[in-house]
This record gives sequence, structure tokens and C-alpha cells, in this order.
Amino acid sequence: MRSTAPTTDFPVLSRRRAIALGLGAGAALVLPRPAFANVSDFVASVWPEASSRGVSRAIFEQAFAGFTPSDRIMSLTRSQPETVKTTGQYVADAVSSTRVSNGRSMRGEWAQTLGGAEQRYGIQSEIILAIWGMETNYGSYMGGNNVIHALATLTYGNYRRDFFKSELLTALQILQAGHVAAPQMVGSWAGAMGHTQFMPSSFMAYAVDYNGNGKRDIWNSVPDALGSAANYLKSHGWRSGETWGYEVQLPSGFDYGRAWDIGRQTLGQWEAMGVRRTGGRNFPRSGDMGRIFMPSGGSGPVFLLLANFDVIKRYNNSDNYALAVGHLADRILGVGPFIRSFPANETGLTRSQREELQSLLNRRGYNVGTPDGVVGPKTRQGIIAFQRAAGLLADGHASSGLLSALR
Repeated sequence: MRSTAPTTDFPVLSRRRAIALGLGAGAALVLPRPAFANVSDFVASVWPEASSRGVSRAIFEQAFAGFTPSDRIMSLTRSQPETVKTTGQYVADAVSSTRVSNGRSMRGEWAQTLGGAEQRYGIQSEIILAIWGMETNYGSYMGGNNVIHALATLTYGNYRRDFFKSELLTALQILQAGHVAAPQMVGSWAGAMGHTQFMPSSFMAYAVDYNGNGKRDIWNSVPDALGSAANYLKSHGWRSGETWGYEVQLPSGFDYGRAWDIGRQTLGQWEAMGVRRTGGRNFPRSGDMGRIFMPSGGSGPVFLLLANFDVIKRYNNSDNYALAVGHLADRILGVGPFIRSFPANETGLTRSQREELQSLLNRRGYNVGTPDGVVGPKTRQGIIAFQRAAGLLADGHASSGLLSALR
């Protein structure tokens, strides 16, 4: 098992972490000024609210012992990726042969826990394993940051102050409840904790004492961590007995524009449009609702996504992440790679490149609105119109090749 940090797609973060990091559209990537003149004043300011939440002075002092704001953590709040991975690159990194192999080993090692969690929460064992593998590489890398100190750094640095202060106070409550000792409360630089990378507020809402020892310990108890992930998915509407989606084949002459406009419809209705599951297999339930997902347009693998795909996105609000989780789960189960390969020569578009693409469409007379780097319905319609006029596959996909053609 690898001991290095798992590969992540920095521009696409979990819903819990994206909100925490303030990396939404238009977020200012500047170093905030500290809200306090010195560290001791800051720590003193936290104490009254911590005390009001039932945190003892002894726990508080233990948690803040040796606290010094981290310049490294503050620098991460303003870092930007120089490159953006395509879905194909992201999935290839996330669903490596090593991670699949380790997932199968963990399935054997934790079979009793996984089987019990599946029975209790209705979540397929392989999905739980895939989330564990994606979040911390099966516990081999949980971040290594002192969570209290990381959250205190972000609060002291006046970065998303209200959010991080709330998470800091909640983390202190977790220590007070005795779920974990302060030195063992480790996580990411933004405060996501343990095997399954819960923010403190998510821990409070969804973590479970699966092994029944009176603690919800997602740092040192694999059963508690896996049970907590399963409870999180169940609480957000996981449909037991159903999968996340299917790789499909599209018929020749497929109307991509219509598919984008339709959104969700039953698998039977998609079949009536000529969409077929790959490998000659049938859909088990034609009444399930699904939507087309073309991460590389019509030139790569195409999927019909079911409701559970969106539940995975509640764990991490990213199509790439959810696709990787679903595919990793299938690979651990024994399913082979996708039938169709991702385009080998495609590169990801940065936000500025997407804005350039929109500007070029506007310049050519395809009114897609003010360039904002967000490929929504209006931009997609403009892309399809340009592709048709240029004799290209009119799939509405904003690709590096399309940008080159517009240039």
C-alpha cells in the first residue's frame, strides 16, 4: 500500500471542502490579514465560546498547546493549479491498478465490517471501499495535520473566518466528548479528518460508533470510519440495490443537443432513442431514471447516470470524483475497464481558457453571454451550433481541440 498522498483533482473538491476553502467562482485568492494582533489574543478570544459549548479548560489548553499559525496552510488558501486534468486523466490516476488491488485486499481484510455495514445501511461494500480508497488511500494518508491547529490557523488568518471558527469550535466539542485525543485528531490542512475525511460538522451529523465502544473514532477505528461513510451515503438518499450508472453506446446520428435538453428520463426511453448498455447487456430495470454524461463528448466513453451518482456527489461535489468512485467500486468488484477509451490527446481547459472559448464563440456570432468560464446550456448551444457549421461532431463538448478550432 502506498504511503504517499492519494492523487486528487485540486480544482474539483468535495462539497464539504469546497465550501470550506472558499474556492467557488470568483473567490479571491489573496492572503487574508490576521484578525488579531497576536496569537495569544486570538486563543483567548476562542475560549468563551468553547466554554459555552461545554469544553473544559483542560481540553482547551491541551488542544492549543504549542499552537503557532502555519504559513504553509495559509499559502495553500491562495494556491491555484497551473493545469487541469481531463476526466480521463483524473480517472486513470484515481483508479490505478494498485488502488484496485489494495481495495480487493481490504475487502477481504474487512469483510465482516463491510458486510455488516451493507446490511445495516444498504450501501454496497465496494462503494464504501472506493470512497475510503479515494479519500485516504485506505487510511495510508490521512493528512497529517493537527486539525485544531489547522482550523485555528485559518480562523486566525481571517480566511472564511465564520465557517472555520464554527468548525474549530465543533472540533473542540469532539475532543471534549472523548471520541479522540487531541494529538490523534489529524486531517487535511482544511480540517477534513480521519480515514473518511469528515469535516467536524459532518462528523457531528453522520459519524457512528460502529464497533460499539462508546466512541465515534474515524481516526483509529476502521469499522467506525467505514460505518460513518455508509451512514453519510444512506442519510443523503442512497438507493439500496441500485448502482451508480452504466457505460453506454450511442447510435450513429445521435442527437447530442436533444440529449442535453432532455436531462433525465427512464432507461427505457433512452433505449427507445437507440442508447444501449455496453457489452450487449440489458439494463436490469428499464424504469430507473438516468441522464447522459459525456465527460469527453462523443469521442470518449459515455454514461447513463442514476440517482446514486448524485448521492456520491454529496460526499464530493464533482462529476470526476463520483465517476472515479463508481468505477473503482466496479473494478474492486471484478468489472473490467471502460469499453471505450478516453481521448489520448485531450488536455483540460483552465477557467481562463474556457472564458477565451466563450469570447471566441461570441466573436463568431454565437451569443453565449458574458464569458465567465462556466459551460452552461447557452454556451453548449453555441458550441453545438459552431460544431455543426464547421463540420465537427456536434456533441457540445468544450475541449482543447474545440478551442484550437475556434482560434
